[in-house]
This record gives sequence, structure tokens and C-alpha cells, in this order.
Amino acid sequence: MQGISVKAVIILIICLVVSLTGGCELLSGRPGETEGAVGKRPVEAGEPSKDYGPPAHLADLEEKAVDESSGVVASRRNPGLFWTHNDSGDGPLLYSFDRRGRRRGVWRVAGAKAYDWEDVAAGPGPMSGQPYLYVGDIGDNGRERKEIVVYRVAEPAITADTVVNNAVEPYETARAEALRLKYPDGRHDAEALAVHPVSGDLYVITKTGNPAAGAGVYKLAAPFNAAAVNTLEKIGEVRVPSLFPGMLTGADISPDGRRVVFCDYFNAYELVTAERAAGGFDEVWKQKPVVVKLGQRTQGEAVCYSLEGRSIIATTEGRPAAVVEAPRVKR
Repeated sequence: MQGISVKAVIILIICLVVSLTGGCELLSGRPGETEGAVGKRPVEAGEPSKDYGPPAHLADLEEKAVDESSGVVASRRNPGLFWTHNDSGDGPLLYSFDRRGRRRGVWRVAGAKAYDWEDVAAGPGPMSGQPYLYVGDIGDNGRERKEIVVYRVAEPAITADTVVNNAVEPYETARAEALRLKYPDGRHDAEALAVHPVSGDLYVITKTGNPAAGAGVYKLAAPFNAAAVNTLEKIGEVRVPSLFPGMLTGADISPDGRRVVFCDYFNAYELVTAERAAGGFDEVWKQKPVVVKLGQRTQGEAVCYSLEGRSIIATTEGRPAAVVEAPRVKR
């Protein structure tokens, strides 16, 4: 979504609706209260996940150029490192950091533009054995875009020497492919992107603040045609246990390809595929999401799994950008 002020207004509207809705069970010092930076919020109606332990604050990002961390993903090529990017207003830049928040370099995505970058994912691509990053230029708050774009770029290798650059003089990636996409049913705003680690299928999850609507799940099956406009297929809808069940701001698919995590401004939500699902991975969208607590976040818009799938990592907007982790306790 373009502009932090618009997002702030949305959050304030949510809080106002909560305060005026008697059925939302406001928290006011009662057991189980959780208070975020935008005020007290209702207890979630969904079942809390038993697979994850309490969230912990890992670090604050050292990179001062990151002030609106809108997407995050675990590096496939550089174990222990992560990638993030800013929301609209920044250039086509990817920032790397480690679990302690230390900067590990800045890369300009060659051949890319940054209209409204909202999420980043990792997955396979045209060259076997080469991990790729997928950057979602998918934000469209005004529903004005006839097409959205996902940039696919070979993931850079990070070395001890790459930490010396900055956003003013970034390194440059290999040239990105621009995957042009359109919806089959009109224009939508979206902030969540995911790529399946095995099939390479791409998913865009739309965002809506309508309390009666869920988030649409749109799929583009791999391989992709970078020379044409690809029409997404709507394959389902997701409703998380929140006051606004379709206001999703980030997503990721686990490295084993069996779980999906979403986030909104407050919590994360996970879907798990049924064992031996007859319909394959896409039956995951029919499952009931469970809540994964992420603790206090100023404004949560980015979430991912760790490289091993043993925890959920999330960042926040603002400066300093906090990095939080919910460890997986069930194996």
C-alpha cells in the first residue's frame, strides 16, 4: 500500500471499530490481555497454535535505510541470513541482515522498478539448483493498476566483503525478469506473495478491509511466460480469525511445502496441509487457520519461515525495525 499515512488511518479505523463493537470483548486489564502500539485489541476468535512457543525479540535492524520493512524471506543461498525491502517510496533495493539484525549488504535489482513493493519470496526458477528471489510489486491501494509485477531474480551470494556497501552505492543483482500478472476478476490490492519451494507455483493473496470479506488466493502455475501478461487463477479464499479477516499483509510457504503463514498488523496465522491431501498442496487453502502470537509489533507487514522451517520470523515497519521470532516447538 502506498504511503504510511494510509496504513495508519486503516489501523486507527480498526481500533475505532473495536472500541465501538460490544461483541469484540475489549481487553482492559483482564487475563490474556495483549496491548500493541496502536492500542488494545480484541481477543482472537481463532484457536491458538500449539506448535509454536512464545515470541522473542531477536534484534533491531542495524540498516537505517530500512524504515518500512514490508517483506521478509530467509535466504536460500546464504544460510542464516534474510532479505527485506521497504514499502513504496524507496528504490528497487533489497537489504540483507542476519539474526542479530546486522546489515549484510544492499543490492539494487537490475531491470526492476519499485512502484509499490509489498512482499518478497524465495523459490526455484528456470535454472536448476539456482535459488531465486521473487519481489512482489503488487500493492494497489487505489485499485488503479491494470497489471501487477513480480520480479524474479537470481539470489546474490553474500560474502564478508558485501557488508561494506550501502543504499547510496548498492551492489547490483543479475538482471531480473518482470513477470506481468493480471487478475481474472478486476483489480485488487495485495500485500502477500508466496512461492512453493518445489513446484515454483506463485500465489498472490489479496487484501481487503471489508469485515465481511476474506482474502482471495490467486495462483499462477509454473513455468511462467515472461514475454506475456499472465492471468492469475482464483483458487480459494482465506479468512483469518481477526476483526478484518481479509486484511493480510505478508505470507510465506514453509521450506517443506506443507505449511503457509500469513500475518496482519498484529499476529501470524498458519495453515497446514492435510496428510496425503488428495488435491495436493492447494488443499491447504481449505484448512482452518490457527493463531501464532508475534508479540508487540509497531506495524506488522512481513513474515516468513526460517530456512529450516523451525520458526516464524517477522519484522515491523518503523525505525528501528524490530525482528521477532516464534520458535516451533512441535517437530
